[in-house]
Amino acid sequence: MKTISERHLFIKEQLYKNGFVTVQDLAEQLEVTGATIRRDLRIMEGENLLRRNHGGASLVHEKVIELSLTDRSLICPDEKARIAAAAAAILGENDSMGVTSGSTIEAFVRQLQHKGPIKVVTPSIRLGVLLMEKMDVDLRILGGRIVPNSMSTRDEYSIQGLRNVRCSKLFFSCDGFSIEDGVTSAFVEEAHLTESMMNIAQQRILLADSSKIGKCGFGRICGLEDVDTLITDSGISESLKAKIEALGVDVIIA
Repeated sequence: MKTISERHLFIKEQLYKNGFVTVQDLAEQLEVTGATIRRDLRIMEGENLLRRNHGGASLVHEKVIELSLTDRSLICPDEKARIAAAAAAILGENDSMGVTSGSTIEAFVRQLQHKGPIKVVTPSIRLGVLLMEKMDVDLRILGGRIVPNSMSTRDEYSIQGLRNVRCSKLFFSCDGFSIEDGVTSAFVEEAHLTESMMNIAQQRILLADSSKIGKCGFGRICGLEDVDTLITDSGISESLKAKIEALGVDVIIA
């Protein structure tokens, strides 16, 4: 029998996959009573992870909340893998790059097959270690307060570290994007840091799966017109793709 933590992780996986769950299905899949599932859903609703409704629960869509990297990696994993592969193909042998934090950016780093030495700047300790294990890299990790959920820094000290840095490409992600609100993050500090990283890059490449469409975080990173390339998945509608391209953005469907 699964522990309560294992049950909650399973429930989150099903929510991210389907957008909703039912008490009956979860009880059968987890081999527990309906009362146990209803209690789990009540606890998870208290943590703002879902919204209970008659017979089950659905994801909280209206506002972006910060999740751990583990939780974020459960959202659209196949789409993120394809987006990451498409992004990795863009990186040239003579490029230097900035990378932000996040599960999609981590998937991108894991896809890299760069052979030559490359200069990289990132606020992510986690990705810095991964890069050094994978490739010949001249690495600059931005200083500042470490955020446990993302294992990265995001404050004024981080921004100060960018003062004398320039790179050819920035690969970044977000918590939500739309024509109306632009590209957003759950936190103002992270949005400010990402915006500052955009200012040091010649080409700004946004990696965002279609689950981010229409969502809006508290911190605004930029307008979509400030993005050079958006790499997303086939979940984006043709009409939205056309509107984004009309802003001068190169949209790649992975």
